[in-house]
Amino acid sequence: MTSTSHSHLADPESPRRATLTFSTPSGRRRTAPARFGARGSRRDPQLPQVIRNGLLDDEGQQCVQVRLTAADAANPAARALLDTEAGTALHLHRVLDGSPYAPLFPRIIGHELDTAEPYLLYAAPRGVAAARTHVMSATDQRVLARDLMLALCLLDSQDLVPRGISPGTVLWDGTSLQLWGLEAVARTGRPRTRWGRAPYCSPEQRRGEGVTDPRDGVWSAAQVLYQLVTGRPGPADRAPADLASHRVLAETLRGAFAPLAQDRPTPARLLDLLAPGSSRRVALDVPADETRPHREAFEQTLRLKRQAPVPEPRDEPDGQGAGEVVCPYCLENIQLDLGSLFVTDSRMQYQPLDPAGIANPLRRQDVMRGAVQKCTADPDFPEHFIPVPYLTYGRPLTVAMVGQSSTGKSHLLTQMIAAITDGGLEPFGLKWQSVNPEQHARFVRERVQPLRNGRVLDHTSGVGLDGFARFVESLLITDAQGQVRPVAFFDLGGEDLVRTDSALRFLLGVDAMVFVVDPALALPLPQLDHARRHWGLEVNRDGDLAFATVLDRLPKNGPYLDVAAAMVLGKADLLRFQPPVDRWLGEAAPTSLDPALTREESGDVYALLRRHAGQAWLRPFDTIRRCTLHVSSATGGQEAEGRYPAGAGPRRVLEPLLSVLAMHGLIEVPGGAEAFAVGKAPAMEAVPLSEASEFPGEETT
Repeated sequence: MTSTSHSHLADPESPRRATLTFSTPSGRRRTAPARFGARGSRRDPQLPQVIRNGLLDDEGQQCVQVRLTAADAANPAARALLDTEAGTALHLHRVLDGSPYAPLFPRIIGHELDTAEPYLLYAAPRGVAAARTHVMSATDQRVLARDLMLALCLLDSQDLVPRGISPGTVLWDGTSLQLWGLEAVARTGRPRTRWGRAPYCSPEQRRGEGVTDPRDGVWSAAQVLYQLVTGRPGPADRAPADLASHRVLAETLRGAFAPLAQDRPTPARLLDLLAPGSSRRVALDVPADETRPHREAFEQTLRLKRQAPVPEPRDEPDGQGAGEVVCPYCLENIQLDLGSLFVTDSRMQYQPLDPAGIANPLRRQDVMRGAVQKCTADPDFPEHFIPVPYLTYGRPLTVAMVGQSSTGKSHLLTQMIAAITDGGLEPFGLKWQSVNPEQHARFVRERVQPLRNGRVLDHTSGVGLDGFARFVESLLITDAQGQVRPVAFFDLGGEDLVRTDSALRFLLGVDAMVFVVDPALALPLPQLDHARRHWGLEVNRDGDLAFATVLDRLPKNGPYLDVAAAMVLGKADLLRFQPPVDRWLGEAAPTSLDPALTREESGDVYALLRRHAGQAWLRPFDTIRRCTLHVSSATGGQEAEGRYPAGAGPRRVLEPLLSVLAMHGLIEVPGGAEAFAVGKAPAMEAVPLSEASEFPGEETT
């Protein structure tokens, strides 16, 4: 599954004209008239991408278009390949543009991916595929080997592993190399998947064993060089028997043919054999990490949280007695009343239920699960009914989604619950059950299924019957110890919040908050300008109104608010090629919670928001003691004409909820819930601040 050819595919006899509008590497939008060859062909029979040559007429710029047909684009795996290629090309452009290393890789001109026929545009390839070269001269061999190791070294510096190196992806123009096959690039340390053809893919890669390693590319490069020297492919699982007969290969690449990655030399070591000192120059030339001061601010904020006294467990909201819970509609305190129960009949009308008349205990339990209780706590409130299981398993865990109406909270919450019903909690020792089967079935029918089928959900108001908190769904969650707890989800929007006694009482009882950040509102990045114009939004440097309103109302217990919280950079597909979002969106769904990884993701998102959005957008993290940060996309792409062209593919939607469940002890984590939220204090934090300031380089605030 590697590229085999980059030949000119245009048919000048019958060019096709089009007007293209696409995103440039800077994020700006560009519209240009274009001409393309009438035909295109797959660059590899096993890959879906079609390639054709073209000309952008506004600048007379020769280009190559790599695209998916509408039929192939309907396959999420094909779109993922094109996304990988675009992400790699844009990453390399960001790091290498203007440097002497940039010509080693294809130069991306633009991309348009959230469309029925997504495509990339590259500058015309430089050179021809090595597959067309029968045997290469010794002088060219050494230069090509040097360039190939230099490309590997540069990729390694970015934690990228090229899995697609082959004679079809290595281009040579007689003086220098250009490496294609960017759709096959993977991040270092990710589980290997089977990719490529023998002998060019490493033995471990061919079998899909272990995790990706920079030395996977070393094997592939050695095999390409062997073929260019000998005119034939080498063995698929060992060093060639005649290696000693070829001086250039024997002197530099003998270890590169080791069957195991751990026994091969690194790209940097081989580069220094071919061009002494080059690996150090590469390390110096790669741009420095500009997020460091923002990550240091994140660590300082955590340090202050750890040093703050841990508050005593909060009391129940005022007036709440034993067996009482907060009604999710009128927000008054209620408890189970066997004289106020109802069930629905075949016409979906409520009929009174007397459980004492059901002698069979199993049938009574089943009927009670589907029963509801009429709430009369507030006689002035419109008639409403509460599922009985919500009242019989102790105090519910209330989770409130917070953000302005444009943030995509409803799509995110819908996908969270869909992920739960798909078994997403099982790896963490949790089981779920609907509180009310009828209500849950309606939620799935009206929300989950349409979204999964690629339909954009209608805007839903965040308000309920009283104009404040909309009760969305509730589930019964059973933890690893067999304890059952209702988990209720609410949707809070800043434009809907009003200062009333009922609102204040509701927030006093909220257990967890999920603050959803809309990147179009928060981040003044040029690649978001198109989305802002589409939605009629502007960047707000003052933060989300809903965040401020809710934080001002939450009860404070000490220097920090003590509600468990997660901040989510939502709609992250808009930034899927922007570091660090590109890394985290590509992470596989976890099967256990790793506090170190959660903290790393939190630090990355904090640094991104602090650097580009400003401190106002980080107010939830700065004021809430137990808070983690995440990236998430409910749909995986942007809508077009009321639908998602590739379907709604959620990515990392469950992680924020897993985090707040861990903070409440429903999921056991190493170090305990407290350490999961704020981290473990290193030894230096035990030193009093007055003494710590005497150490060189240690600042205090």
